Amino acid sequence: MQEDSLAARIFVLYMAYKNLQAFIDVLEKEGELIRVKEFVNPELEITEIVDRLSKSKNNKALLFENTGTDFPILINSMGSERRMSLALGVDDLDDIKDDIEGLFKMLTSPKESILDKISLLPKLGQFASWMPKVKSGKGACQEVIHREPDLSILPVMKCWPRDGGPFVTLPVIHTKDPNNGIRNVGMYRMQIYDKTSTGMHWHKHKVSAAHFNEYKKLGKRMPVAVCLGGDPAYTYAATAPLPENVDEYMLAGFLRKKKVELVKCITQPDIEVPNDADFIIEGYIDPDEDLKIEGPFGDHTGFYSLQDLYPIFHVTCITHKKNAVYPSTIVGIPPQEDAWIGKATERIFLAPIKMTMVPEIQDMNMPVEGVFHNLVTARIEKSFGGQAQKVMNAMWGAGQMMFNKILAVVDGNEDLNDYEGLARYVFRNLNPATDLYFSQGPMDVLDHSCSKMGFGGKLCIDGTKKHSEEIMYPCANEKVDIPALLERLKGVDDVEGVNAQLLEKDIPCLLVSLKKNRKRQAYELSHALYELEEMAGIKMTLIVDDYVDVSDLSASLWQVCNNYDPRRDSVLKDTLLENGMQKACLFVDGTRKTKEFDDFKRDWPNIIVSDPETIKAIDEKWESLNLGEFVKSPSLKFAKSVFGERAEVS
Repeated sequence: MQEDSLAARIFVLYMAYKNLQAFIDVLEKEGELIRVKEFVNPELEITEIVDRLSKSKNNKALLFENTGTDFPILINSMGSERRMSLALGVDDLDDIKDDIEGLFKMLTSPKESILDKISLLPKLGQFASWMPKVKSGKGACQEVIHREPDLSILPVMKCWPRDGGPFVTLPVIHTKDPNNGIRNVGMYRMQIYDKTSTGMHWHKHKVSAAHFNEYKKLGKRMPVAVCLGGDPAYTYAATAPLPENVDEYMLAGFLRKKKVELVKCITQPDIEVPNDADFIIEGYIDPDEDLKIEGPFGDHTGFYSLQDLYPIFHVTCITHKKNAVYPSTIVGIPPQEDAWIGKATERIFLAPIKMTMVPEIQDMNMPVEGVFHNLVTARIEKSFGGQAQKVMNAMWGAGQMMFNKILAVVDGNEDLNDYEGLARYVFRNLNPATDLYFSQGPMDVLDHSCSKMGFGGKLCIDGTKKHSEEIMYPCANEKVDIPALLERLKGVDDVEGVNAQLLEKDIPCLLVSLKKNRKRQAYELSHALYELEEMAGIKMTLIVDDYVDVSDLSASLWQVCNNYDPRRDSVLKDTLLENGMQKACLFVDGTRKTKEFDDFKRDWPNIIVSDPETIKAIDEKWESLNLGEFVKSPSLKFAKSVFGERAEVS
């Protein structure tokens, strides 16, 4: 290990970051940063570079030093498990999980003697050391004060061609409950409207939206402050799914093992912000003002979120450090940086879920294809029949897990990161006729598959080993004759493409594509396939559109997870055989839903890709940017999945 790398690691493990520049220094010493000195346009071009690198072997953080403004852009700084760990000051994200679990156990264990109770005092003292503190006077974030604010001084990026404009994508947004003064820190994108106003994209489930409603009742302006930069723990804490009324800066203090130092804003003194932030944007929202169209925006699902009405944020002041760095991120077709921020949440919040709600849970995983809420796997220690359903109900009622669409539950010692082995285990234990559970409830408002915004179907797959009381009929686990099946499918109307790769790995799941040209087509195909003798033994069939590359398992699964509403788009077929065994198969319609063929009333969003002009521009300047080996644009792979020139499919 090189001496400077060792020094950087010691710094990370035992000290909070003094500021964002300190984090940049560590990234550079660890070989995790590329500096780009040549001008790259924040409109579309930076996104295209980041999208290529985030999906390549040379996945690095990028510091664009020439942005056409006075400030550089830091992006993809948490875009790998290694960099996410560096951001939070640990060697491994599980270190934080173990720390939290140890804390829970210590606080909840029986205290039988006065000595046991006294032994808690040092740890309770640590709690106090994590609580945020407001200091007097101005902070480092207020070295430069713009009392006549102009947002155009910031290198705000327009990320994707059909975006409604440039968006601030890593804003740490501060609001307070007007009734009790309790702070909330969240992250909601901000579309730049003009020099002094932006959109404020908070969904109805968010705490800041509740604060907004309270100000509306009181008829008062709502003070808001936006932090950019500083210790990366602030950025992470703003995304964390904390319970209401739990201060995000207490979590940040715990993560950095040092309290967050706050200062009062200049024009919104009721709001406190981190002393070491790079930028602070102060302002207000008038609840009596009409809402304004915001969007479209290329979102983390890999599809555009479409236009809607949101509050207007009016800027009253901008402050910043003298040598400030503007932090940014892009989201889109996974994997992107947000996947690794989500991975941190998966590891950090496993312990609280286990200790407070689901004691049998041992591990959980959110595959990138599921873009957080769409697909979650959980491993439990099973001791009684129906335990998977107990876990299902608990998790669907827990905070942001209420948005989960597909939950797969397993037991034993399965490695949730070994997707092939995990799928084999699930399907070996699965009887689709009895081990699939359909429900409905609140969904992420970005889930475009729901017939009604924010409300849709859910599916739980019980992949655990079954106790005797859980078995109604044994499931027929027949061996699939793959060559015979492929030959038979050649003669089936509507089947455009077939992928039997999973069958070859002893996973009884088939992928097929079809070209939609009439109503109920996927439904009819499901019934036709089920009747084929060669389909015996297949327990799940995923159906995608013909323009999807069905040979690409990851891309196909991503499409299915986004386009599938389990209550609406499932066909479950089963037959009780003469030998007392049960044959069953779930057919999943993962195709795009349309008004013409599916009576789907909502607008369907387009997939996010770069435009040909931007791709060509980056191709031509790649070598001069010193980005390493040339990487083709990932957008080329999905060009056939785009329809028309708008954010919604036309």
